[in-house]
Amino acid sequence: MATQKQVSEMELESTPKTLAQAVVQVMREVKNIEKNLSVGSGNSSYKGVADKDVKHKVGEAMARAGLAILPIDIEPKITIERWSEETNYGPKIKQSVFTEVKTKYLLIHESGESQEIMGYGHGVDSQDKSAGKATTYALKYALLYAFMVPTGTIDDADTKHSDDQQAPSNPKLTDEQFTRACQKIAINEYSIEQLRKDYTLTPKQSQNLIDWENGTI
Repeated sequence: MATQKQVSEMELESTPKTLAQAVVQVMREVKNIEKNLSVGSGNSSYKGVADKDVKHKVGEAMARAGLAILPIDIEPKITIERWSEETNYGPKIKQSVFTEVKTKYLLIHESGESQEIMGYGHGVDSQDKSAGKATTYALKYALLYAFMVPTGTIDDADTKHSDDQQAPSNPKLTDEQFTRACQKIAINEYSIEQLRKDYTLTPKQSQNLIDWENGTI
């Protein structure tokens, strides 16, 4: 039976010697991350991938491959919208804070090799959480894309022809109306689930909602 020292030496010998080999090893280990997060309910529900699952599975595989990742740069862009709404107690000022970030990370291998990778994320909040949502989103998808990690099953759009889809029955939203609805959601006066039930969203609007929700995980 191998001793603990022998096991450690075997593990050391199996560690990839180059950055490229390490990336390939992570890709081989992390073949899929299930979408275990339930978002919404009823006919509007769908599955999402949780931030903690990505960090746990990809992070463990990276450690075994001798890889680490460090944030080295961030370019934030913050947009604050404020408006007044009438209440039973008079006018009340409300706000929506939209933060988008372009991030840069350094993927480092224990051999000394390194490679910069980019990330992008955005988040919306009525107070001070939009920056955290945006940076969380950016890192999660930088990891997924860097190691080409599939998530969940193939989307319906990949398996159904557009002619097979039923014609929408709910009204559509202009971009301005969609932005206003998102502002209501950010201050908890509306919900994403209700928005999907009330309106037929464009592919861009639907993707914006998915991106937003993933950024809050």
